[in-house]
Amino acid sequence: MVNPTAPRLGVVVPSGNAAVEPEITALLSGHVHVHATRFPLFAEFEQRERIAKYNEALAPAIASFGRLGARAVVAECSGSHYLQGPAREQEFCDDLSARFGVEVTTVTRTVLAALASIDATEVTLVSPYAQWLTDLSQAYWEAAGIKVRDIVKVRSSKGFSPYDVTADELVEQVRAADRPKDEVLLMTGTGMFTLAALEELKAGTERTIITSNLATAWWAVSRLAPDAVVDWRLAP
Repeated sequence: MVNPTAPRLGVVVPSGNAAVEPEITALLSGHVHVHATRFPLFAEFEQRERIAKYNEALAPAIASFGRLGARAVVAECSGSHYLQGPAREQEFCDDLSARFGVEVTTVTRTVLAALASIDATEVTLVSPYAQWLTDLSQAYWEAAGIKVRDIVKVRSSKGFSPYDVTADELVEQVRAADRPKDEVLLMTGTGMFTLAALEELKAGTERTIITSNLATAWWAVSRLAPDAVVDWRLAP
């Protein structure tokens, strides 16, 4: 049954991203309801300019929730906040939270909170991005105090495209990298489906794997439904 009184989480998602809602909804198990709106297409811009435009478009997107009554809103495009850097991002979220009277954060900030909760200060990035965006990602995490130990590049059959990476491709390429079994893997990108791969990649190891959507779900439970019992956790 659906609980109509469960707290509501707003997510603002790039138009072609099909992973955010189903993965976060599955993880939240009805304890928090997920309500999405989408950024404009900005089809006339190349990717770097487009993700920068998302920061300009976030306020109108939040306003579009109207009377929904969301208890918090998460911006679900990591790349937009790689461009800002952690210090500017914090100011940006604080300004929007004050303006709308609701806690506004970003997926990258939920990842930082998740890493802090398990005392992780060093990660290996698993990146489905092109090189320029992988470089921005690494710079962001290191500016936030997270040491990037190594980078595992994950490529779909169509190239570097998080939306197109399959679970089999993800598992195969991470396994081929032959990473230590006790490290923290950080899988970047909200648009890459990751849940189906997690159990396979963690089996027989002490490995912690943090994904963007897992971090958002953890943050939502922690903030909005702290007494909820879920069948997953961040670390072994």
